[in-house]
Amino acid sequence: MTNSELLPATVLRRKAVVYVRQSTQTQVQTNLESQRRQYDLVQEARRRGFAQIEVIDDDLGRSASGMVARPGFDRLVAWLCAGEVGAVLCFDASRLARNGRDWHHLLELCGLVEARVIDLDGVYDPCRPNDRLLLGMKGSISEFELGVLRARMFEAARAKAHRGELRISVPVGYIWHREVGLGFDPDVRLQEAVHLIFERFRKLGSARQVLLSLAADGVHFPRPSDGKNVARLSG
Repeated sequence: MTNSELLPATVLRRKAVVYVRQSTQTQVQTNLESQRRQYDLVQEARRRGFAQIEVIDDDLGRSASGMVARPGFDRLVAWLCAGEVGAVLCFDASRLARNGRDWHHLLELCGLVEARVIDLDGVYDPCRPNDRLLLGMKGSISEFELGVLRARMFEAARAKAHRGELRISVPVGYIWHREVGLGFDPDVRLQEAVHLIFERFRKLGSARQVLLSLAADGVHFPRPSDGKNVARLSG
């Protein structure tokens, strides 16, 4: 460890926070090596002299784009505001945030309480102009990468749509047919349930009244039992 990476005693007396995040549930289930490497930052915090180490992994499976709630990130911000954090350890800048608002807000708080940001490349002090500039560039690059990924996904979806091959999720009771496209599920009971719902809605004029009416009659509408496969109708 170089002298420039040595942390002052005032910082080491506070706790180090290891922030662990992956963007999707698929990554959480399949990309286990990334998880291990992020959790290994606990050992890095110990190596640098921290006695109190907290791991925040509440945001596993949550995007850092700023479009979804991140309770773990909110907890980290609260600890920073309380002056309890000496350093924030992350695998890379994109783990903390992929939008400028969250990233620069975090850097501002770290600078106010003189907390350090530590990643695989080294230790950064947001109070120092050069370190703050480098951290700002890392945040901007992460945000740019997310924009590129979104643009690529949009263009790919639009190309499939032009070819008539785009398939999006459809409500229960409908499926994509290879020959005719979107249509009713071949299960007759599913078709009857869908027709009944629309018939009741035309009569009652309210989704809530339709629900109450079906419940009173003991009519059960199908639902995915595991997120993919439709459960059998009962009643």
